[in-house]
Amino acid sequence: MFKNPFSYDGRIRRTEYGLSYIIYLAIYMLSGVLISQMGDTGSIILLIILIPLLWFLTAQGAKRCHDRGNSGWYQLIPFYGLWMLFGDGEHGTNQYGPNPKGIGNTDEINEIGKPLEIEE
Repeated sequence: MFKNPFSYDGRIRRTEYGLSYIIYLAIYMLSGVLISQMGDTGSIILLIILIPLLWFLTAQGAKRCHDRGNSGWYQLIPFYGLWMLFGDGEHGTNQYGPNPKGIGNTDEINEIGKPLEIEE
């Protein structure tokens, strides 16, 4: 879990997406509370914290869109985040990579579970 969290490539499961969103909210709220007590310099520090935090959230969202078989741009659709959180991903391999759950990845199953050919 959380392999390459800042990369936009690949697919992730609902659990990882949900945890990513909770981590984002926790860090955002905690930094907002701490920085509000700092005064004017706090807004600059908040901006420095917010940029990598948004990168993390959009990267994880794009990978979740990929698991559903869509482009990462779909996360800009209002309320699509709920669909990503509760909707199941595509079974098997799609253009973005193998299923992170392993369900329907026939390429891996065929290579591993293929019976041995015996020559006579």
